[in-house]
Amino acid sequence: MYVRKRRRPVSEINVVPYIDVMLVLLIIFMVTAPLVSQGVKVDLPKANAESIEQEDNPPLVASIDADGLYYLNQGEDEEQAMSAADLATLVAAHLQKQPDTPVVVKADGSVPYNDVIQLMVLLQRAGVPSVGLMTDPVDS
Repeated sequence: MYVRKRRRPVSEINVVPYIDVMLVLLIIFMVTAPLVSQGVKVDLPKANAESIEQEDNPPLVASIDADGLYYLNQGEDEEQAMSAADLATLVAAHLQKQPDTPVVVKADGSVPYNDVIQLMVLLQRAGVPSVGLMTDPVDS
């Protein structure tokens, strides 16, 4: 008579497939991370945002009106429209003197989104580390 030997059940988990899946996911994340991080960095306010007005360090306000003209709340005449190059030069000069000055973008509601992004890119190239967006409070 033929007697079969009983095998003990294997109580180990084969982790090789899990390691393979983990390495594939790591490669996918490494390839897609630079693609996702393109764009302009904006520090968005949390809930219950507070005003950034400070007496000792008022923010720079870069504005764009409905006609696409740029303005800055610093300089000789705050009501005078300026070119993109002049705006970048003034912002860079101000940040060299006071690097911790907050910068805020104020745009007319009818300005296309692309124009606001172009202003933010212009500020980023001028050396602004982060940009805030100015809004009016909602009437309830």
